Amino acid sequence: MNEKDSRVIVALDYPQQSQALNLVDRLDPSLCRLKVGKEMFTRFGPAFVEALRRRGYDLFLDLKFHDIPNTVAAACDVAADLEVWMMNLHASGGRRMMEAARDRLEARPNRPLLVAVTILTSLSSEDIAEVGFSGEPAENVLRLAELTRRSGLDGVVCSPREARDLRQRIGEDFYLVTPGVRPKSAAQDDQRRVMTPGEAIRSGSSYLVVGRPVTGAEDPLQALQSINAEIAGSR
Repeated sequence: MNEKDSRVIVALDYPQQSQALNLVDRLDPSLCRLKVGKEMFTRFGPAFVEALRRRGYDLFLDLKFHDIPNTVAAACDVAADLEVWMMNLHASGGRRMMEAARDRLEARPNRPLLVAVTILTSLSSEDIAEVGFSGEPAENVLRLAELTRRSGLDGVVCSPREARDLRQRIGEDFYLVTPGVRPKSAAQDDQRRVMTPGEAIRSGSSYLVVGRPVTGAEDPLQALQSINAEIAGSR
């Protein structure tokens, strides 16, 4: 990873496009990247992604594809036409699905990063047991991350609390994208397995997904700068 890369990905979650654009116009593309998820992409579509790219931001398209291999590969190919920096799918879709998506993107000269979601950070041990997974969240994260690596993807989305074990087991050349990051002064909201930015970086996280601590701040740029300062001090 280029050390000049911003480690922070600001998650955009707004019902109105104007609200999101007002927020990003108060930020700085040299200090963060942006994440566009299902709600905003469904509401505003590719034109919204293009509006953010015109402002100079690298984009993580967080649509978590999960379907039969050919369908997911085709969806990733179309998403790559938007010139996004990163996209994701669900590791639980299996090896053939992940390999199909990887192979489709490999044909591109400047392909986006492709990462897989392991276990959603909102899920507790009780939650994953209820949907049929055995073992603790960390065990399932490791198993799915190892499958993702064998399938040739660039990294995984995981909780920062799993980052240290993943880094030790899988090595340095693998991206760990971690939501569930909160400055000490912020509420946990609906994330169950959280860490501060400094703790997450020291544990091995590559990129930190941060939402309300920035988007809900009175001064979003100052909040972002504070997070970046904490990251810089943790190295």
